[in-house]
Amino acid sequence: MFLIVQGQQISGTVSGTVQDTSGDSLPFASVLVKGLKLGVLTNDIGFYSINNIPKGKYNLVVSFVGYGTRSIPFEISESNNKVNLDFTLQESTENLDEVTINGKSHETKLETKGFAVSAIKTEEASLRNIQTNELLNTTVGVKIRQNGGLGSDVTYSLNGLSGNSVRIFIDGIPISTYGNSFNLNSIPPSMIKNIEVYKGVVPGYLADDALGGAINIVLHNDAKTNFNASLSYGSFNTTQASVNGLYRFEKSGLTVKASLFHNYSDNDYKVSGRSVVVTGLGGVQTPITARRFNDAYRSTGGRAEIGFTDVKWSDQFFIGVTGSDDYKEVQHGAFMTITPYKDRFLESDALLGSINYQKKDLFTKGLDVKVNGLYGKRNRAVNDTVSWAYSWNGERAIDFRGNEYQYTWRSQQEGGPTLAKIKRNVASIRSGISYAINDHHSVSINHVYSGIDREDSDALRSVLENTFVGTRELKKNIYSLTYELTAFDEKLKANLFGKHYQQKSTSIDPAIESDADGNDVVVDEVVSSNKNYDGYGFAASYEIVPSITLLASAEKAIRLPDETEIFGNDGDNVVANSSIDPESSENFNLGFRFGNFNIKKHAFTISTNVFTRNIKDRIGLPIETSLNVDDELIVYVNQGSGTSKGFDAQLNYSYDNNFGLNFNISRFDLKIENQGIEINVPNTPFFTMNGGLRYSFKDLIQKKSRLNAFYNVYFTDEFSFLTAQGSNTVGNEFFAVPQQISQDFGLSYAFPNNKFIVSFDIKNIFDEPVYDNLSVQKPGRAFYLKLNYAINKF
Repeated sequence: MFLIVQGQQISGTVSGTVQDTSGDSLPFASVLVKGLKLGVLTNDIGFYSINNIPKGKYNLVVSFVGYGTRSIPFEISESNNKVNLDFTLQESTENLDEVTINGKSHETKLETKGFAVSAIKTEEASLRNIQTNELLNTTVGVKIRQNGGLGSDVTYSLNGLSGNSVRIFIDGIPISTYGNSFNLNSIPPSMIKNIEVYKGVVPGYLADDALGGAINIVLHNDAKTNFNASLSYGSFNTTQASVNGLYRFEKSGLTVKASLFHNYSDNDYKVSGRSVVVTGLGGVQTPITARRFNDAYRSTGGRAEIGFTDVKWSDQFFIGVTGSDDYKEVQHGAFMTITPYKDRFLESDALLGSINYQKKDLFTKGLDVKVNGLYGKRNRAVNDTVSWAYSWNGERAIDFRGNEYQYTWRSQQEGGPTLAKIKRNVASIRSGISYAINDHHSVSINHVYSGIDREDSDALRSVLENTFVGTRELKKNIYSLTYELTAFDEKLKANLFGKHYQQKSTSIDPAIESDADGNDVVVDEVVSSNKNYDGYGFAASYEIVPSITLLASAEKAIRLPDETEIFGNDGDNVVANSSIDPESSENFNLGFRFGNFNIKKHAFTISTNVFTRNIKDRIGLPIETSLNVDDELIVYVNQGSGTSKGFDAQLNYSYDNNFGLNFNISRFDLKIENQGIEINVPNTPFFTMNGGLRYSFKDLIQKKSRLNAFYNVYFTDEFSFLTAQGSNTVGNEFFAVPQQISQDFGLSYAFPNNKFIVSFDIKNIFDEPVYDNLSVQKPGRAFYLKLNYAINKF
């Protein structure tokens, strides 16, 4: 809530609740300011808030499916800039056969701008035992590739493009800046306002080399005093806790906010399969069902910020600090092998300072400025000093004679014992200026800078070896220019943008050379690269009728190789490849959005998208054959050029706001030309489906309480991580990842005051074997209980 005074400019806020005649909240009711293009939907407890309402007299119109419509006049003035209006709606007795269209929510507006984008609300998920990654995995066209349980390595696939082709952002800042200890494994949904998923074509304001798409995590930024705490415990000794809150001093605008999280899991779930064996006398291998024993994960972190909100000189200004620390045991290399690791683990920490400034209508109406910056240090260490070999029963392995044995290289992973440490100084700053010329035309300029200075060392090396360790530096600048057009009474929306990519990498390695007198001297061998590329694209939408929108987008996109792909990373078993080239792609999307439709008490939305990606120099893991599979180390290479073609579709349906159904499907072909032969890219699921049901029981046990029941099903078709060589496919079934169906069930009970919520979830109800990257097995059936307490919810 705020008052802006710049000359004669005054704006304010109207807020309140919507309920029925019984006093029950009406979630997702439509609230519109008549005569203005402002409107919202109430949240899950019937609360609404509309900001930036200019000075004047208006009517606020509230409607809800199956209920009557009410209108109440109100006025925004210098002396009355905070208006509270509560509504009580009566159930309608009329039979409405016609279709009605509600006002557009923020998510609907985002999804009808022309981009192939999904907007995910996290409010419901934050009350359940759901990680942010699990929430993303239910989104159409998105596939989360996770190597195991909580804290394991995760990659993201959008319409077939995956890995680092998909960029992850937190409020527009690349998440890689925060390091391994602050990621989507650890950030609880309660800290997140919503998630934007852009597939293939990425808008200019997220200026980055996101060739395959982008996932932008938008954290809560409402300037309202609030507090939320949650605690979850479940299978595999998994504990997850989070606390976040904000306090704003109304008179001065001084605002303080903080958030903390802690996650822990033993990850000792059961595994089985071709590699889970015990080797006995004579080398006889006996298959067993084993528990993982060296896979624990712990992460702790938080963020604290202080600044001002909704004051004359700034909508938001914060300076803050973000810190995190994590510990991850490593059970095996890239593949599950017959000899798992014991006592190999990784440690990471990060400490970063931040600054955030946002101001709308700076100096003149329509000029908006936003700056986000981070600077700090990240460290990562690898500890691997145990030389004994182990079996999947957790005991020391024996040779064919029955004797315990040690690896000759004296560590779990080949390469020798290590206490390697990578120290990084990191910086990232994103700045953007936009100017709305009028209601129909606007332009914006955005820039993002990312810099990494990296130094490697290993305590087990000699002083001389550590003295001669090289340094690595990677700097990236990306600029974008965007023009937006709205025409034909807002039916046509167009977005044109151009991007310029610049990356500079520098490697400095000490070497010994002889000077003119024949003496040995230390000199630095410097190898640097400075590359520049250009890209461009557009997104457009046309509202054929108020309920049907045509969407089209295209982009020539560039993806620069990142630090790990160029310099390698021992902790993630990645070998360096200094000769790797950038990849590029021509991305095209064409889709329709039908809805939101409301027919009596029924409401539904259908969206579809067909796409193609023409890829050159795709970066990924090598095209594996049975002759070159490495069971421990991986290296990123340019696989070749190819195409990804497919479609996805999504249906959302609700009845009387009590019953909800969602279903999505994604299917594509991803082919790469390798050594003159076009092949399906291995280790990629081409066909996935997700579905979900929700039902709400009102006034159960207590009046004004609500019990929500959830059911989700996930389907992944069979795929292989080995490419068939020629016509002889005998034995290839060894490398097939079987078809998978996993099902979850959950309950959440909201007490009458909506401050306290208890939830219970069962993951993988029928304990089906589920696998992912390189056939690494993921957790089976698991149970979780979560307590959530909130005051003045967002």
